[in-house]
Amino acid sequence: MTANPDLPGTAGDAEVTLRRRLEAALAPDAPARPLLLLVEGAAGTGKSRLVHRLTDDLPTTVHRTTHTALTPRTTPDGLPPRTGPTRTTPDGPPPRTGPVLLIAEDVHRARAADVASLSRLLADPPPHLACVLSYRPEELAAPGLVLGPGTEFPATLTVVRHVLAPLDVTAVRTTAEAVLGADRCTADLVDRLHRVSGGVAQTLTDLLDELAAWSPSATGEPLPVVLDRLGTPPRLEALVLRRTAAVPEEHRPIVSAAAVLDEPATSRDLAAVAGLTGRAAHDALAAALRAAVLEERGDGRYGFTSPLAAAAVRAAATGPDREVLHRRSGRLLAARQPVEWERVAAHRLACGDERGWLHAVERAAERFEEAGQQQRAVSLLESSLATGPVPGQARSRLATLLARCAVVGLRSDETLQVLRHIVADSGLPAGVRGEIRLDLGLLQCNQMGQVTEGRAELTRAVGELEGRPVPQARAMSALAMPYGPGPSLTEHVVWIERAVAVAEESGDPVVQTAVAANRVSVLLNTGDPAAWELVERLPRDSRLVGCRQQTARGLCNAADAAVWLGHYEKARTLLAEGVALAARSGAAYAERTGRGCTLVLDWATGAWAGLADRARAFADEAGDMPYLASDARMVLGLLALSRGEWADTVTHLTGPEAADLDTGPVPVSATVSGALIRLALAHDDLAGAATEATVAWKRLRNKGIWSWAAELAPWAVEATLRAGEEATAAAMADEFAAGLEGRDAPSAEAALAWTRGILAERTGKTAEAVDFYETSAAAYRGLPRPYHQALTAAAAARCRLSLEDDSGTVVTELTRCATVFDTLGATWDAARIRADLRHHQPAAERRPPGRPRYGDLLSPREAEVAELAAAGMSNREIATTLHLSPRTVEQHVARALQKTGVHSRQQLADALEAASS
Repeated sequence: MTANPDLPGTAGDAEVTLRRRLEAALAPDAPARPLLLLVEGAAGTGKSRLVHRLTDDLPTTVHRTTHTALTPRTTPDGLPPRTGPTRTTPDGPPPRTGPVLLIAEDVHRARAADVASLSRLLADPPPHLACVLSYRPEELAAPGLVLGPGTEFPATLTVVRHVLAPLDVTAVRTTAEAVLGADRCTADLVDRLHRVSGGVAQTLTDLLDELAAWSPSATGEPLPVVLDRLGTPPRLEALVLRRTAAVPEEHRPIVSAAAVLDEPATSRDLAAVAGLTGRAAHDALAAALRAAVLEERGDGRYGFTSPLAAAAVRAAATGPDREVLHRRSGRLLAARQPVEWERVAAHRLACGDERGWLHAVERAAERFEEAGQQQRAVSLLESSLATGPVPGQARSRLATLLARCAVVGLRSDETLQVLRHIVADSGLPAGVRGEIRLDLGLLQCNQMGQVTEGRAELTRAVGELEGRPVPQARAMSALAMPYGPGPSLTEHVVWIERAVAVAEESGDPVVQTAVAANRVSVLLNTGDPAAWELVERLPRDSRLVGCRQQTARGLCNAADAAVWLGHYEKARTLLAEGVALAARSGAAYAERTGRGCTLVLDWATGAWAGLADRARAFADEAGDMPYLASDARMVLGLLALSRGEWADTVTHLTGPEAADLDTGPVPVSATVSGALIRLALAHDDLAGAATEATVAWKRLRNKGIWSWAAELAPWAVEATLRAGEEATAAAMADEFAAGLEGRDAPSAEAALAWTRGILAERTGKTAEAVDFYETSAAAYRGLPRPYHQALTAAAAARCRLSLEDDSGTVVTELTRCATVFDTLGATWDAARIRADLRHHQPAAERRPPGRPRYGDLLSPREAEVAELAAAGMSNREIATTLHLSPRTVEQHVARALQKTGVHSRQQLADALEAASS
């Protein structure tokens, strides 16, 4: 029977079966058939824990004898364990009657006389005997023979062997979560724990003890980084060095060779690294296996139980010996096909071969780039350039390669510093400096969110790259991207036209694809219908990984533009295709851009279930890349606003981790400004709302892409009207309309009708306002945008009430809108609509006079007030929303606290959630 060891405190299927067999053998009323249980496992695999779990709590009528290495074990007070009434020594046989449990641990260490005594006992076992023997198979005097050469089991003895194998990844995760907590056990940490421990339970336990003692606030380093610094646990180090010392000195080079090569290796490879040949190599490997310092790893390969064991042997070797072994290892690996250049580089660096090291680093990074593994290339090049002085020519080549890989990867402050330092070198040729500056600018614009600085670097790069059409076209194309603040749409169009011409001149398919992808972004964001045909032309199936990466980026950017335009089905199709292609081709930044865009798409189309959790997870993952995280933080702010969680709204939209409105992506800034204006209007802060509207409108006017005004225009025009600037508001609406002429922007068209409705309503043209609002609601319904459809439909119904239209129909429509908001979780909006419903409810439908009795249950009004209070709204804000007096709200809050049994508004949220579940 072979099984993974069960975790402490658990009982797997195999363990339950073993326990039952022991109980059956020891049952006095069962047929007498003695049992021998062999618990086999390498050092540290948990044999003792398993034996204890199997034999603890057996009936006290069982005669129990326990030995460790066949030396009787006593309790701390020197007395026999209380689990058995008597004890025997190995030479004193157990009674011949009654149930007998004999436990002998670490049999591999037993004296010959003790083993002989056990053999005699098992040759003629007494009835109802259960004997449990544990041992390390690698340390048996005679391999495979637990009781030595005389091992023989009679037919009357039932023999069961349970082999403890290394832990798998699932068991490592379960163990780690029990010690560290599930929130700290990332997939990366679990994978590293499994790899470095070799799945050995004791080694894993020692590592987890160290990690558990580490305080996250001490250095701020993540646990995987801390794990890399821990080194070999002392227990494992002592074991492996003790076993190494047991190998005859002339044979130890094979052990050191295995440690330096650090992989399951063939006997031939180990001999080559050790410098041994013929019989000497054979004898050395055999000696290392007999001493259990090395083990068979399958397929004719040999190595250590874990990388940490190898590390202990490497550290114990002398420096000159290690250099020789690293040099031989480097030669061995360089002769293989395909060459693992990253490992070759490490060996060459360790033996002082600087020139060979740099060559291997460059080859490794090029291979990673070709395979679409840019993040691995960036990590290798960063560490190499930071290792020590690198000759100028090699430094330029490595830096150029680093820059090229970094722009499709994720944020790296180290890469940014390296590139800044290199472009400051006046000795660099202008073309080389321009190429590195190009990627520096791209890194700043995208991953770092430093758009102004990045565009300045890109503009300088265009001049330095004169005569080099491939990188120059990339620089021009990057300057054409319209998302950042500053240049107008006209300037972006000029840059993309220049980039197209230079890319055609270059004849390079990768740069032509990159320029085509950016041309799609420029045209599609402006609502140019011709852009869709360009999207279809992007080369999805190119044999060049660079083309596939640029296509993936173009598809994700096209999806983003489609979301802002209001083409949601097209956006989903493009996202699915773009994210999948980005993942396959190694375009990590494009992949995450697409995933961020998915959050905005879900918000727009009303897929709000779980959206806040998804957005928070993405924002955490994006970390310190503000452009990448901007979509998630915007969505979190918009959701919080709809729920009346106004403090959270401000934090998400303008807090320290939010993108700056003057430097962030313009469509995001416009949407955030629209939300801030709406929030200020809810607070009756007309001056603040008007100021934000003026600044945001100027920002958008400077850019000139009016499809991005869809989330800003209605609120900006309303704020301007309420500030008394009717002419300015009318001019804003006209400017918005002019900017959309000839453009394919359905979301902005729906927002334009909404804006016209607000203008008409605020200037007394109520019937006209109804038409505009209903036109807008119908447009939003068709997109679909359920939240915005409900907002505009409610506005139309409100205007109809003032016109004294059929109140029954209007109330039905308002009720439907409130239901939509409830379904979405838009608490604040639902409360506003219900307040309007109560205010305009026909007299015949109002409840009869007198106060209804709800006892200990919250009344509908109390529940409504409690929900808004739990969201963080003040009494005055709740009063404004529900058309109540602050005093009434105060009384409702007090009763809600009393009935739910909580003591603060903060606790109300949990109480209300518990009551509804």
